[in-house]
Amino acid sequence: MNDLLAAFGSYGFPMAVTAFLLVRIEGKLGALNDSVRELSGIIAKK
Repeated sequence: MNDLLAAFGSYGFPMAVTAFLLVRIEGKLGALNDSVRELSGIIAKK
């Protein structure tokens, strides 16, 4: 039981930070993807 708590103490915070950053980056990547598609469409029309 103590080993489990120690492992959670050692890895819990980095896992939480990683999950938070992945969620934030996912939204930004979606917006970037939309922008690239929009620009590709504009370039294709010219």
